[in-house]
Amino acid sequence: MTTFLVVGEALVDIVETADGTRSRHPGGSPSNVALTAARLGDRAELLTWIGDDELGRSVHAHLAGSDVIVLPQSTGADRTPTALARLDAAGGATYEFDLDWQLAPVAVGADVTVVHTGSIAAVAPTDPPGALPALLVAARETATITYDPNVRPTIMGSPTAVRDDVERLVAVADVVKVSDEDLAWLYPDREPVEVLGSWVAEHGLALGVMTRGGQGSLAALPDGTRVEVRAPAVTVADTVGAGDSFMGALLHALDERGLTGASGRERLSRLTSEDAAAILAFAARVAAITVSRAGADPPRRADLVPEPGEAHA
Repeated sequence: MTTFLVVGEALVDIVETADGTRSRHPGGSPSNVALTAARLGDRAELLTWIGDDELGRSVHAHLAGSDVIVLPQSTGADRTPTALARLDAAGGATYEFDLDWQLAPVAVGADVTVVHTGSIAAVAPTDPPGALPALLVAARETATITYDPNVRPTIMGSPTAVRDDVERLVAVADVVKVSDEDLAWLYPDREPVEVLGSWVAEHGLALGVMTRGGQGSLAALPDGTRVEVRAPAVTVADTVGAGDSFMGALLHALDERGLTGASGRERLSRLTSEDAAAILAFAARVAAITVSRAGADPPRRADLVPEPGEAHA
């Protein structure tokens, strides 16, 4: 069985609704990606940085309940990070973070076909500097590298403060998933779809994907083809974890089609528009179920009803 290694933050979301009610849910963008992949039946390992405290134990139990393997070197933080997620009347979330991050050492085994990273931890300082890009470059020998910038302006500062770091990770990746809002924040003077196309062309991505909320998603392929997929109609509970569920489902669909790992890199670079559309449609379906539920609660594989003519995910 192949393995996905996800590198990045796990934390506790403190969700505050429009009426001021608060609840706590384990979360964190990379953690949610690992959770989604594991619930879809993949072997998912998470390299993170949490404390051996009450919140950290709740994160660990939550992930273990969905068969995510939290690597033992992940538990060394002085405190487990938190994110205050404030929901508006429509269920949209804005975040404030209290994050402690350190990149623990890890050996990427030959069975790891995907190494994914993203969000805050991906651009956080490391000791030594550049440790994460170096890890990804080394992992490319055997694994597909995927990245989701998932920017958090409240903790990352200004676009100019993180843009170089984001582009450095894009340059290492095979697949990048990014939201139109992220691109608009990073490049306020450029059209998001134009930025996505330039990332694919200039950095040699095999696949660039842009999510656009209720407007669906778009894939940019190396030959210049663009593929658009509509979002399923759904009643939104909140948007917490929506993009992460899309990302985890994207990884699952790529792996199911034999497009991951060193052996799948050439096939991935020749992805057809039909396969891209099917992959995005599957990811959108998983994300739609997540937004129909409160908090980052992605579906399990058994929750998915196959689409007409769908042989596999």
